[in-house]
Amino acid sequence: MTKSVINLPPQDAFHFLQKNPQAVLIDVRSEMEFLFVGHPKEALTIPWRDDPDWEINPDFLCRVRRATSLNRPVLLICRSGHRSLEAGQYLQANGFSAVYNVAHGFEGDLNDQHRRSSLNGWRFDGLPWEQI
Repeated sequence: MTKSVINLPPQDAFHFLQKNPQAVLIDVRSEMEFLFVGHPKEALTIPWRDDPDWEINPDFLCRVRRATSLNRPVLLICRSGHRSLEAGQYLQANGFSAVYNVAHGFEGDLNDQHRRSSLNGWRFDGLPWEQI
């Protein structure tokens, strides 16, 4: 039986990273999102889907394996938590045992005006992030 990807609210994910220095935080958004929207400090960028066709990155698994190991905790984050959850399920199906998804992602859910970063998410919670 396959274990489910564990969803952690951003604050819990941040505390998990602090308590588990061997854990790796991977931002699975596109490289443009990572650079221009901002990203959690210390996050690696390994896009799950990327420009120009938004197809699954054929190098995703290989790049994650190089950045971590099957036994190190892997936390995944995207814009809202959906792509990272899909990527986490893929990693679990390929042997990763400790996979976590940052619920609500970096920018969070849409509010009534269809804007992000106003309800929840890593940036909304005031967690460390940077923009290049």
